[in-house]
Amino acid sequence: MPTALASDVDSVSYDSASQTLTISGVGLDETPYEASYIRNAALDRAGYEAYTVQDSSLDRHTTAYVRQIEGAFAVAVATGGQFSYYMAGTNFGRTDAYTAPTTDQLSGGIVSYAGTYVGLLNIAGDGGDLLPVTPGTPGDVLPVQAAEITGQVLINADFADNRINGTIYDREITDYPTTIVETLRLKPTDIAEAGTFEGVTSVGLVPVGEYGGIFSGTDAVAVAGSIHVKDHIAIPDIEEYGIFVLGQCGGANSDPLCNQPVP
Repeated sequence: MPTALASDVDSVSYDSASQTLTISGVGLDETPYEASYIRNAALDRAGYEAYTVQDSSLDRHTTAYVRQIEGAFAVAVATGGQFSYYMAGTNFGRTDAYTAPTTDQLSGGIVSYAGTYVGLLNIAGDGGDLLPVTPGTPGDVLPVQAAEITGQVLINADFADNRINGTIYDREITDYPTTIVETLRLKPTDIAEAGTFEGVTSVGLVPVGEYGGIFSGTDAVAVAGSIHVKDHIAIPDIEEYGIFVLGQCGGANSDPLCNQPVP
């Protein structure tokens, strides 16, 4: 995992069948170093499963999102800010073997992936999942719940030249839908032999952060990845960690965007 994308996350264990998620490295989310998160379907966003943890009314609230497709998975996690500080990070990986698509296909080796995106911000959301507090508790000690942001993703990968680029668009902060949120661009970068990639995230041509990811499955049937960006929305000191897990266009998890006159 690239350090800028992992940030406070050291490792992740996720079982999609039993819906169990364990994250290590995020401080102050739960008493053990390795914290087990609780499934919270009420906070599901854009096809991503939500998990949360909050030990007590005056402890930090932590939200995590996870998704897995064709062996590719990604996790984003953030503690709601308390005492002006917050912790966050991402993780991605694969559970299946990987092979690149053959490059003699009609597309010339270019493959598209489309789907949804979810992220977490270092600002307060609506607080609807916070544990109750005693009336009159000073505001200076209260935890907050991290705000979520959603969007759509399109990634094009050229397996003949081993290059990738993409975009994250139609972005909206769930609890602040009128806030203007810029489209993010995933600058072209190389695909490594193992099916991994790292690159620059930008608004237009202005760099605002990083992205990375990994392909999974035979003929790269899925891709998972994450981003970290900051100072990209007109909110002071804004920072965002987010993830995407996408199926290949034309595959079993193809997005409706892929239904084009010339696929």
